[in-house]
Amino acid sequence: MAIDALFFDVGNTLLFPNRKKMLHSLHEQQVFPSEELLRQIERETKQQFDALVESHSAVDHGFWWMFYSRLLNELGIPDENTCAELVARTQTSSNWCDIRPGTREALRRLGKQYRLGVISNADGKIADILAHCGIADCFEAITDSGIVGKEKPHPAIFEAALQSMGVKAEQSLYTGDVYCVDYLGSTSVGMQCVLFDVAEAYAQKGLPRVESLEDLETLLTTKDR
Repeated sequence: MAIDALFFDVGNTLLFPNRKKMLHSLHEQQVFPSEELLRQIERETKQQFDALVESHSAVDHGFWWMFYSRLLNELGIPDENTCAELVARTQTSSNWCDIRPGTREALRRLGKQYRLGVISNADGKIADILAHCGIADCFEAITDSGIVGKEKPHPAIFEAALQSMGVKAEQSLYTGDVYCVDYLGSTSVGMQCVLFDVAEAYAQKGLPRVESLEDLETLLTTKDR
């Protein structure tokens, strides 16, 4: 069935972590983990978290506790207070403010062919952050778990987003970065899904995936043929 609407996650899909803000407590200790280490931890944690959620239905934010616990252990500073501060900074929408060059242009191109929306697990302020980053006006609707009251992968947040735009699930495609949260959550209500997999956590899993909005454009062109 033809796709009418595209929905996007925000974190690690449209916007990326501002490391200076998120890792402030580590930087104060003169600890500066490399991007490669952070991506390695992300790949490993996503696979571990997927298995956990499928068996225990953990919520999305539990991912960051696992991520930073693993990172701190790797760095040799397994401190619970530092971990809690890192998680808190990551759960603050305003710290997701790094945007890839060409993001707005790619969204505008996609918007000429599809209706666009956002579905994000956030703190009720994601629309403001998208506006600050100059892309909020690219979307018809922005669905934030902090406002809806349900987090992905709960079907209610996907259903709220679909209802807000008046589109059918089977004619919608969702793009997000975590299999158990984004892929399973969206497909459970009948949406199509493509993983936004910059960290290459799912490169060997045989799942539909892209690493950029340009990749998504190419994939959609192929699907529409």
